[in-house]
Amino acid sequence: MSRFPRRATPRRYLMCPPAHFKVTYSINPWMDPSKPVDVPLAIAQWEDLRDRYRSLGHTVEELDPRPGLPDMVFAANGATVIEGRVLGARFAYPERGPEALAHLEWFREHGFTDLHEPTHVNEGEGDFAVTSSYVLAGRGFRASPLSHGEAQEFFGRPVLGLDLVDPRYYHLDTALAVLSDTGDATDDVMYYPPAFSPGSQAVLRRIFPDALIADEPDAVALGLNAVSDGLHVLLPQAAAGLFAPLRERGYEPIGMDLGELLKGGGSVKCCTQELRV
Repeated sequence: MSRFPRRATPRRYLMCPPAHFKVTYSINPWMDPSKPVDVPLAIAQWEDLRDRYRSLGHTVEELDPRPGLPDMVFAANGATVIEGRVLGARFAYPERGPEALAHLEWFREHGFTDLHEPTHVNEGEGDFAVTSSYVLAGRGFRASPLSHGEAQEFFGRPVLGLDLVDPRYYHLDTALAVLSDTGDATDDVMYYPPAFSPGSQAVLRRIFPDALIADEPDAVALGLNAVSDGLHVLLPQAAAGLFAPLRERGYEPIGMDLGELLKGGGSVKCCTQELRV
């Protein structure tokens, strides 16, 4: 049984349909242009995720996909939003660069006024994970370490840098998921230690001594690319080893099949940007 009662809180998410999704280049170890993408299946899997959020009482906004930007479906990378403040993205690879402008245009059109266009490379919630007190920030493959200070100055929250060392886990959200963010005593995460440097592992143990530790098979299934509303945890269904530990902590895991989108190196969280307003 969980030491803390779990409670779902309504969330607001931004997602982008995979209408133009394909793998024509490789910018992470998961991408193989020789493997064809079934776009109708990708759309069906994405719609299942969107509809599941809505069935749980959450609001899902949709960003219009743009031709020539096949990775726009990974909406988590487009910005980070905390208390209505929007830190835009600056992508490491030119193939994704125009996505940043598409996201900022959406925010302006939807009434967000406190926006910051970054100077340093950050890929949104790919490498920024928000808890009640901190912003956990990944570095090593995409985000510039200088983006951490930029985020801290903009949000006015402590930003804790974490070094990623395994290229399979090129973004923080492939190696760590925030499960509960309601307060210091109940902040809860799950993560895969070998994805991080020894020093970063020590930091995580210190801040989250009771974290759920994932095993390699579940990490390889991108099981940590998950979204939690404080009770329900949506994660890849192939990460079967995480279901029982999550239930033991009082969560309700919900397995999702996003196998087509995994061909681009993303799953549940990559498709889901949280609008914290």
